[in-house]
Amino acid sequence: MNGSERVLARVVFPTDGDLDVLPLYVDGQQVPVAVEEGTTVLPVPYDQNPDQVLGRRSYRIGHGERVSFATYFNAFPAGYWRRWTSLASIRLRVRTTGPGTLVVYRSSARGTTARVTSRHLDSSAEELVPLPLDTFADGGWYWFDLVAGPGELVLDRAEWLAGEAVAGAQPARQGTVTVGITTFNRPVYCTALLAQLGGAEELREVVDEVVVVDQGTKAVRADSGFPTAATALGPRLRVLEQANLGGSGGFARAMMETLDVGVSDHVLLLDDDVVCEPEGIARAVAFADHARTPTVVGGHMFSMYERSVLHAWAERVLPWQFRWSPAAATRHDHDLSTSNLRSTPWLHRRSAADYNGWWMCLVPTAVLRDVGLSLPVFIKWDDAEFGLRAREAGYPTVSLPGAAVWHVPWTDKDDSVDWQAYFHARNRFVTALLHSPFEHGGRMVRESLAIQLKHLVAMQYSAADLREQALLDVLAGPAALHEQLPTKLGEVRARRARFEDARVATDPDQLAPVRPGRPRKRDQRAEQPRDRVGRLVAAARGVARQLTPVPESARLAPDREVSSADAGWWTLSGLDSALVSTTDGTGASWHRRDRRHVIAATRRATLVHQRLLRDWPRLAAEYRAALPDLVGVDAWRKTLDQPLPGDRVP
Repeated sequence: MNGSERVLARVVFPTDGDLDVLPLYVDGQQVPVAVEEGTTVLPVPYDQNPDQVLGRRSYRIGHGERVSFATYFNAFPAGYWRRWTSLASIRLRVRTTGPGTLVVYRSSARGTTARVTSRHLDSSAEELVPLPLDTFADGGWYWFDLVAGPGELVLDRAEWLAGEAVAGAQPARQGTVTVGITTFNRPVYCTALLAQLGGAEELREVVDEVVVVDQGTKAVRADSGFPTAATALGPRLRVLEQANLGGSGGFARAMMETLDVGVSDHVLLLDDDVVCEPEGIARAVAFADHARTPTVVGGHMFSMYERSVLHAWAERVLPWQFRWSPAAATRHDHDLSTSNLRSTPWLHRRSAADYNGWWMCLVPTAVLRDVGLSLPVFIKWDDAEFGLRAREAGYPTVSLPGAAVWHVPWTDKDDSVDWQAYFHARNRFVTALLHSPFEHGGRMVRESLAIQLKHLVAMQYSAADLREQALLDVLAGPAALHEQLPTKLGEVRARRARFEDARVATDPDQLAPVRPGRPRKRDQRAEQPRDRVGRLVAAARGVARQLTPVPESARLAPDREVSSADAGWWTLSGLDSALVSTTDGTGASWHRRDRRHVIAATRRATLVHQRLLRDWPRLAAEYRAALPDLVGVDAWRKTLDQPLPGDRVP
């Protein structure tokens, strides 16, 4: 393919007739609406007809209708290409059948819209519109509208093409990618994803291989849909079976296999339970090929349940608190069906990311060779740590608009109180020791102690115990991280199973019936206190309650049912015994206050956090010195070469 004809992004459409996702591809008409702050633009609802989608690349516009492609998947995020790539201009190529008008628009970083040009369309037309990138330093998009004339107008195809490069830039290469999928006991989801990849025409010249790392006991190969998916991918599909080493072990295997084969320029990591937009993969590769420096290119996450909801846009790690956070001026859970691109100013600002979740993330092999593979931590924080490590080596992460998957959002889970609490705590501290710019980790140790106390006053004793063990393992140093990778999950599950609050009953009759205790003048608040004073008062009351004797009635039966939505520490800290439902709605567990346990666990928590604070400089130096070996190919090869468990002989 000639470099001047390099396609950066194709205008595409969903072909399954799903009205929930159509607003991500095609936009309705817009009208200005006066509000207190001034004039804004809001969408006017209109009937989007799936029958107007004539194919993956083609769309029909009826007589007198106007359709805009100012949408997440079909507008062009010019601000990102301006900042991170070597292109000085792009071109829009539109092919149509029927009379009408093409109108091209651009936006600023503030979300204001300007008309760029318009072209009259004859009965059969191909328009090529050159578009500069020089005014998009802080953000902004290009898009186009089509207006049908006297008859029907059909968009046959459209694409955004590479234009001129900046002076002195090296020619962009036509890179290829290996797709790495880590799966654990989700064969139906995984084979559906493989079928998507195999049927995507836009990926046939860009994907060298799809490597599935199967770590489960329900083999992907045994799924009824696997033969069809395997036929579609042909020799490009390779399934590898290994022991369950978590996401970090599965993705490290995909990274290592990509390096070993030595053909692909990039590896793209995908979760097994996503629905992808294949065009996004091709766009991520094109963006990485044109990047000024090797760049990690991530995709966004849409909600699997509310498919027009953009769950995550760009992620940062707050340095003082050292926790995940949306990037500045962005929001989680934005519904593009009710507030689309043109009516959402913050979507036009270019956002900086520290890392991208590995639900969809492309990593150049040049970056892997320089900074190493994944940190061996099973799950949690491996993607954030890699992004921080890459950034320190000079390789940025870009969360690229127009590249995305649909995934179960983390707001529908509460993995901070189940067995994953161990990995949340341990891996966050390990990552902070490796990358925190503050001598003692900023506010992290103090905040961690507060989290521990919240678990204890909320009768979440299993989570508190796992966090305590996690911090003790952090204090033990980095030497055992690889060694514990195959065994730590089993140890964590066994440890958690000792606690009553960890035992979920799926049938209400399995638990004692609720018997309300002594009536109270004021019921415990279900809503979180809104201000600092309210939180301090609630915390003081909760802590004081832990020192009082537990009524005998609370030992015999729960005195209240608490839904997962109301099960915050500010509610549970005021109770002695409660049935608490799980976030996924599968059952409930019995939480009973244990005064002796709380006193002893509080004492231990204070001591372990004192040790962390005191030993932080030494531990940070130790972990940072060990990092090259921990993430090196040699260490990973030794870990990955372990035989499968006896019950998983392939």
